[in-house]
Amino acid sequence: MSSQINQPRVRRRRVFYIPGYDPIHPRRYRELYRKESRAQADISGYEISLSPKSTDGPYGWHVRSQQDGADVEADIEVLVWSDIVRDSMSNSIPATYLQLLRTAWIYIGSGALGRLMRLRKGPVIAALYPVGMLIAQLILSLVVMWIVAVLLWPFVGWPALVLAILVAYALLHWFRKIDNRLFAYYLMHDYSYSAAMNGAVPPELGARLVEFTKHIRRALETDVDEVLVVGHSSGVHLGVTVLADLVRTQQVPGDGPNLSFLSLGQVVPMVSFLPDATDLRADLQFLSTQSDLTWIDVSAPGDGCAFALCDPVAVSGVATEQKRWPVVLSAAFTQTLSQERWKELRWRFFRLHFQYLCAFDRPGNYDYFRITAGPMTLAQRFEGREPSKSRIEQAVSKYTAVHP
Repeated sequence: MSSQINQPRVRRRRVFYIPGYDPIHPRRYRELYRKESRAQADISGYEISLSPKSTDGPYGWHVRSQQDGADVEADIEVLVWSDIVRDSMSNSIPATYLQLLRTAWIYIGSGALGRLMRLRKGPVIAALYPVGMLIAQLILSLVVMWIVAVLLWPFVGWPALVLAILVAYALLHWFRKIDNRLFAYYLMHDYSYSAAMNGAVPPELGARLVEFTKHIRRALETDVDEVLVVGHSSGVHLGVTVLADLVRTQQVPGDGPNLSFLSLGQVVPMVSFLPDATDLRADLQFLSTQSDLTWIDVSAPGDGCAFALCDPVAVSGVATEQKRWPVVLSAAFTQTLSQERWKELRWRFFRLHFQYLCAFDRPGNYDYFRITAGPMTLAQRFEGREPSKSRIEQAVSKYTAVHP
């Protein structure tokens, strides 16, 4: 980090945001940024505004901000893989239940589930939630089917069974229709996709990551002061893979912009703990030793969907003596959100998982909009910050191989 600390203040920045497993159009992130940046600017006393993007490439927007006496411009772009997510979610109801069985077998049979439970209980409970919810829906549908069959049998005989089956399937279909409130199917597809190849990268996603690498490499050849990659949730391990490939193949210019990586609400162990995640573990190990970038990892114990304060390199069992990244920091929701705001959000688990991208009414050192649109590089902003004392660093993964 020290090589970047004495650099001049940032005037122009390129930001690449890698979302998690999300099927929604990236305009959602633009509108979230618009709304929350205004709220944070009002609270923190700086100016910020959005306009259409001024560069070619992925979907994005342009930001102008005046902070700490400096005028800063940033082009923020979303590295989209929502189409891949949508395709992976297009299964029928029976196929989803088959995914449930297969995914449960992978995590339980490999021993990964037991190891994950040694870390944070929150994300493991989140992983078990869709299993329990889908099983409960199936049981309820079977009970309803039995009741309908019993009630109609005396009147219509065998056709009662057909009607009962149709009613049960209609109930299951209704549950899926309201999944935007239950999130059972969504989460099941998420974990199933991560585990589909026992931790190896699916071919279609691998091809997309190559495209991501090209976009970032081109940005490093432009006249900006910092190229900042932001990974959120499962977008974190995608960012690790992309940046490791970029650095490993020597595509980071020595005299180019500062390269920074901000990982938010990471769920890396859900993949790195699986048997065939050798490439990811190799990338974690490699990236953690590099001097060509700064890597800050931010999470919060209040986020029940993330492996909060778990060093993704260390817990995956691939840390070496040369390890220097990431610096693991806490967003400390209970301190950076007012009591009223924390009370409002505390049980809204999915909303809290996105809090890193939102405004804080009692902001601390972490401010997403100062990081993405302020005059300091990631290294400068967190200069001298010690990692969280409550971070978890012990190696927990059963699988630590970095070669096939």
